[in-house]
Amino acid sequence: MAKSTTRYVCSNCGAVSLKYQGKCFECQSWGTLQETRVEAAEKKRQDSNPAHRSLLQNLNDAAPTEFQRTLTGIGELDRVLGGGLMQASVVLVGGEPGIGKSTLMLQLAPRLAPAKVLYISGEESPNQIRERALRLSIKADNLWLIPEVKLERILEVIEEERPALVIVDSIQTIYSEEYQSSAGTITQIRECAAMLIRAAKQQNVILMIIGHITKEGALAGPKALEHMVDTVLQFEGEGYQRYRIVRSVKNRFGPTNEIGVFRMDESGLEEVSNPSEFFISGRRTDVPGNSILAAIEGSRALLVEVQALVTKSNYSMPQRISTGFDLKRMSIILAVLEKRLRMETWGQDVFVKIAGGLKLVEPAADLAIAAAVASGLMNRPVDAATVCCGEIGLSGELRAISDSERRIREASHLGFKRIVLPEANTRELKPSLKKLPITIAGFKTLQDALAELDI
Repeated sequence: MAKSTTRYVCSNCGAVSLKYQGKCFECQSWGTLQETRVEAAEKKRQDSNPAHRSLLQNLNDAAPTEFQRTLTGIGELDRVLGGGLMQASVVLVGGEPGIGKSTLMLQLAPRLAPAKVLYISGEESPNQIRERALRLSIKADNLWLIPEVKLERILEVIEEERPALVIVDSIQTIYSEEYQSSAGTITQIRECAAMLIRAAKQQNVILMIIGHITKEGALAGPKALEHMVDTVLQFEGEGYQRYRIVRSVKNRFGPTNEIGVFRMDESGLEEVSNPSEFFISGRRTDVPGNSILAAIEGSRALLVEVQALVTKSNYSMPQRISTGFDLKRMSIILAVLEKRLRMETWGQDVFVKIAGGLKLVEPAADLAIAAAVASGLMNRPVDAATVCCGEIGLSGELRAISDSERRIREASHLGFKRIVLPEANTRELKPSLKKLPITIAGFKTLQDALAELDI
């Protein structure tokens, strides 16, 4: 008979200890060790038959398998997933409370008809889900609700019903009787997720798991949860804003860092077919401190408005505040402007914001940030028909960026007349780009680019 052993697992970092102690030896957190009972597995003798013992297979001998995708009927979601839901895949969806995770999952059901969809709700009752469906005008005869949090019962229902899609809302509410810890602890989240993933792979079921996030914005639970699933989708945006951005953080079957843009209306989440128009809508062209950036998010080119406000500081240490852009990188750009171009940014408060709630990490945003800051500092508006993108070096040079062709085409498609790029990206342009109704200007240094922008 298997022997029961006791372990103490840290709820903060997941470290395991054989005895209880007030402080975790790994992350040095106090009072985070939780008691967990684990059944020790009995040792099994190794099979003496070499045919059963050897599972080696040469890569060239592996038979190719054609994976089937299931289209969700939501274009932006299919784009983020890489073309649809992969058969027997596991998708983890995270985001702030009230941002639209459950609403998006509920909107999937009628689009997948007649396939059976199983909605496992650990947070809401069936009546609450029905009321929301009525409010959003969702009619899905193929959607079946189960208000259950016990893992063993959930696995039995999945095996009996054999649905095409299983939605778990949320993984933090599920618990297994095999472990003494309460629901939401690291042990319960890890083990329950592992059992659900195993059932999905064995029974060829698509599994979508909704997960909570911490106050820092990371997915709650062990980091191993993100490694176990096939795809991780992150909702971005604030609950009080209408627009939501769904970003692919991890995807084994498609590109990562792909985004989909949605609008929250009375009927639920609606697709934004042209995100570029959304990000630059409502901009003022006669105000200094604004510039347009051609950014790349996944496989998509987006035009984004960069806003900068430069004002005299009333403090001994000027403020540097950035929303949607790395603060350290902004400080580097300000240092280059002051050192190489003799622009006095010291003594000035500098505020930079990426309009629309988008977060930029690519180095191609440097030139647009510099143009917006210089425009605000010199009090000269940037030409409203010009787009900027380029990486800035510490000596003030402009370095080549990737995917310049897609940036040029997106700017031309939205009616912009000029795009400013590093010279390296303009040396060998395709003939099709030269026929576009847009002027492509390349420069070696930041000083030359700002002079072209009349700043």
